Amino acid sequence: MPKLNASSAVDFCREVLPAVSRTFALNIPVLPQPLDSAVTVAYLLCRIADTLEDEVRGPASLALLRELARLTTLPPGWEEEARRFREEAVRVLREEAPEPEVRLVEEVERVLEALAQHAEPVRVHVATCVATMAEGMGRMGERGRASGGGLGLASLEETLEYCYYVAGTVGEMLTRLFAWYSPTVAAREGQLEPRAVAFGNALQLTNILKDVRADLERGSCWLPRTMLAEYGLKPEELLEARHQGEAMRVHGRLVAVAHRELREAFAYVLALPREERGLRLFCLWPLFLAVVTLRKLYGNVAVLGTEPVKVSRRTVRWVLGTTRLLVRQDWALRWLFSVLTASLPRDEDQEPPRFPTVQNSPLPLGEG
Repeated sequence: MPKLNASSAVDFCREVLPAVSRTFALNIPVLPQPLDSAVTVAYLLCRIADTLEDEVRGPASLALLRELARLTTLPPGWEEEARRFREEAVRVLREEAPEPEVRLVEEVERVLEALAQHAEPVRVHVATCVATMAEGMGRMGERGRASGGGLGLASLEETLEYCYYVAGTVGEMLTRLFAWYSPTVAAREGQLEPRAVAFGNALQLTNILKDVRADLERGSCWLPRTMLAEYGLKPEELLEARHQGEAMRVHGRLVAVAHRELREAFAYVLALPREERGLRLFCLWPLFLAVVTLRKLYGNVAVLGTEPVKVSRRTVRWVLGTTRLLVRQDWALRWLFSVLTASLPRDEDQEPPRFPTVQNSPLPLGEG
């Protein structure tokens, strides 16, 4: 089994993780060592890339993303180059950038130091992911912001392409890290790789559907203009009360697409060996949290309101506890997934229900 000597840099990464991601702070600790450390460092580097994409505008964003990708290869003299990168990145971040994300960028040298302590296969897989993510984010980021073509992405294909660069690449990287750690996973890599992108896409599309208003208020939109146009909408009109019905119909169709990706993601989890309990839980928790989030979003006009739609802590505890009990029982997991997704639309549906819809069927805890 691979080994890793802990250091202050690795400890820093573990310490800062909860401030920048509640979900990954929950599920990374269930991974076995040293996989937990490898995934922590990988996630933080991807988070830095995401911060640069969100909080820096124009050509500076693409240049910084490319430099971050280069630094993850740990070239000779990377320490001094990382210092210069950090100074420039901090200088051009928006004043409104969240403080925990600013701190993470300020400590990029420590994250890279932690990466340097991992085995070469880990470094290669992480650098490959960050390079693909950074280039894709840089090219597509401006497409989703106000430009000559307006807000939004051109088509559903572009929306899914954006999801791939932001999260599907992470699914690919995680699969390779899992296979590096576990020979039993490596033996199933052929089953996992084709579904790895769907896993990331499902989670990212769920976030997009949850954050429609927040993204628009930041001057971004990741929804497809062609689909909006079918209902006579432009991205700039999504939050107008007079267009609420049409906006929710588009939203419902995209929930169906996310549901499709989640079904592939669920098949990914079941392809993981049952004896790898930590790896399964690591994947099951965000997957089922995405399912209950979609249940709460579907047909809920509050998604266009000023208050974010959130899953309660009680439901989060229920998801974590239930999946802990069922983690090795495929038949029970299939039953649970089927029950929780029964009220979600499928992408083959011709027309989602009219809005507002009736309340979704309840969770065992009584919350949808």
